[in-house]
Amino acid sequence: MTAFTVVLVLVVAAAGLLRWRRPAWYWLAFGVTLAALRVLARYRSVMDACGLTVPPARWRLALARAASRPIPEPRPPRIRRLRPTRTGLVLRLKLRPGQDAFDIAAASDRLRHSFSMFGVTSREVRSGVVEVRMTGYDVLKRVQMPAETETRPMRVPVALREDGAVHYRDYRAIPHALTLGATESGKSVYQRNLVAGLAPMDVALVGIDCKQGVELFPLARRFSALADSPDTAAELLDALVARMADVYRLIRTQQRITVDVPDAEIAADIWDLPDELRPTPVVVLVDEVAELALYATKEEERRRDRIITALVRLAQLGRAAGIYLEICGQRFGSELGKGITMLRAQLTGRTAHRLNDETSANMAFGDIAPDAVLAAIQIPADMRGLAIAGDSSGGWHRIRAPHTSLRQAVNLCNRYADRTPDLAELAPFRPAVTAPVTALVPSAKASPATA
Repeated sequence: MTAFTVVLVLVVAAAGLLRWRRPAWYWLAFGVTLAALRVLARYRSVMDACGLTVPPARWRLALARAASRPIPEPRPPRIRRLRPTRTGLVLRLKLRPGQDAFDIAAASDRLRHSFSMFGVTSREVRSGVVEVRMTGYDVLKRVQMPAETETRPMRVPVALREDGAVHYRDYRAIPHALTLGATESGKSVYQRNLVAGLAPMDVALVGIDCKQGVELFPLARRFSALADSPDTAAELLDALVARMADVYRLIRTQQRITVDVPDAEIAADIWDLPDELRPTPVVVLVDEVAELALYATKEEERRRDRIITALVRLAQLGRAAGIYLEICGQRFGSELGKGITMLRAQLTGRTAHRLNDETSANMAFGDIAPDAVLAAIQIPADMRGLAIAGDSSGGWHRIRAPHTSLRQAVNLCNRYADRTPDLAELAPFRPAVTAPVTALVPSAKASPATA
């Protein structure tokens, strides 16, 4: 009995230590079993308390009265599957007649308290079937990406969502995106994760960093073109517009259609071409868009109009030519001048890190997901990297990218430097890089005078 008590105390102490220091290990070792039992034991009473039950069918009531039996209890949604994951539980429910997926979503906070889980989110899988994802701990406090992710061309895992799922940046589904964030909000780390995910892929990276290149030029070995000033950026964007026109001409020649077919009836892109003819897709990363839009003289104003016009053309027409925009900035409003609102309307993906004011949040989500505005301005200052990600469908999630240091990103870009394509249109903007220099480390056996 004494030995059993000692073992029990050691197990409880180990569980408490794991829950404090390694919540993911605690969840896999103890939490997932306890949570599953708790959900199954409380399920019917919790659903009834949350108003997620329906009265029994009339024929059941009639049969109970005829047989002088107790009246059947209200029926909750039927559990189709309970699946444990590395971060929580996934509950798939079959709704009863008269129930709606919105009922489950509206009761998610009450379900979280009732099941003693950290977070609960829901989504409609198909008509009448809802998937409820429950997380057992704060997965965004210490982000740990899964060892295996579903990668495919132009689809990059960049962050972890609050429900434990991986957040992907899929350029073929959402070609252009806007990323906002105040200083020290984690915007640069998010951008490094994008570059690190794209580095092993067959894609050309083009960077525009008007902060003298301090953010993107360390990654120059994996970039096909880089610009560090507005003047160079204007010429680079003009070259991209010219490349876009060449790609469209290539697509037309490969369609093999008659010339009397109107252009408006033709729908094609580079992914419809054979592999040997497909041009290399291009991802354009703009580090601080405000530096491209601000001006002080008439000459700078003309340059600014030229830059914004090129960006708008790429945003409107670049998808089919395989040119994708990733625009970052601290603010992105109408105060940046004409054409900015038109450009923002073409940026389907929206990601907002910590912002300094509600107006900036409205710039990101006011036109697509008003509910996300409040979530964006509530991001605490000590949670660098935490962001709100949404798109034009109105859905949004809290995400957080794993911390990637500049050295880690540089090492990845150097490793995959041989995958950097040489594009003729962008050759004048190819960054000049030298061979990596190995630092001389003094021998540990050398004396202080000779070291």
